[in-house]
Amino acid sequence: MAGKLQELLTIREVTNLLNVHANTLRNWEKEGLIEVVRLGPRGDRRYKLQTIQKLLNSPR
Repeated sequence: MAGKLQELLTIREVTNLLNVHANTLRNWEKEGLIEVVRLGPRGDRRYKLQTIQKLLNSPR
């Protein structure tokens, strides 16, 4: 389980890495540009590290 958690990033971590607003991430999620995993009873969003790395390496 610990390995899986290291592959998932919080919304705050992703917004800092990509320098975007949280609403932008939600829009990308709706458009299918970014994968999200819901965790816990509240459905907290976690983003897959691999997907974020692809976004970091692609021109926007």
